[in-house]
Amino acid sequence: MLSSFYPVIATDRVQETVDFYTRLMGFEITFEADWYVSLRRAGDLPYELAVLDHTHPTIPEGYRNPVTGLLLNFEVDDVDAEWERLVVRGGLTPRLELRTEEFGQRHFIVADPSGVLVDIITEIPPAESYADGFRAP
Repeated sequence: MLSSFYPVIATDRVQETVDFYTRLMGFEITFEADWYVSLRRAGDLPYELAVLDHTHPTIPEGYRNPVTGLLLNFEVDDVDAEWERLVVRGGLTPRLELRTEEFGQRHFIVADPSGVLVDIITEIPPAESYADGFRAP
């Protein structure tokens, strides 16, 4: 039986990445070593994330590379307020400007210090052409 699941960001910028998720995204440190930091965001459904030095020997040789191609989705109640907080007042550079998508999202994308894309999303009703693609959980 699965008891936990969370992404681990392999990076050469451990401290800067931890700072991004604790300072801006509401995570708290639950374990910290110089090469690995475990993060948790409390709430009705707690969320976990970890940050790992990509050169650490627990990663098999041949795989000790910084993360590439990862996109983390953060669904929020008010994406416009998050745009104001993170981009306008917070100074983050948008990698995708705030916009409304026909497939049922209003969102924008920023990047963490490791280059991981962070997509901030509020779900909205999709256009009719996408409505049939949704399935009930």
